[in-house]
Amino acid sequence: MEPVEINAGAWYLRALRDDERVTDVPALTDLGIGDPAGFVVSAARGWADETRFTWAVCEPTTGEMLSLIVVDATPAVLRAQARSGSESTLDDAVPAVTRFVEGALGIALPS
Repeated sequence: MEPVEINAGAWYLRALRDDERVTDVPALTDLGIGDPAGFVVSAARGWADETRFTWAVCEPTTGEMLSLIVVDATPAVLRAQARSGSESTLDDAVPAVTRFVEGALGIALPS
């Protein structure tokens, strides 16, 4: 499956990136990801094999990644974390991802 972008109110959710135009590596480093470039590659692989779905929650005008949402298909689990000062991004983003994952993908997340 190709990554699915989501509009979550004030936030834009997209696949992780690390290319010549946009890199999420600094934001992933801020979140404590040990190998951020490898994490981006792994996230793309998760979409391709439909085992893990990963979104960068971004400021829509700049594309800056403010938080991260990861959904594992088996066992079904959603994990979300925000960069310092950006915790409110998850208030809109987590429910939007939950609706997509449950409605479009048929993955029932625990309450």
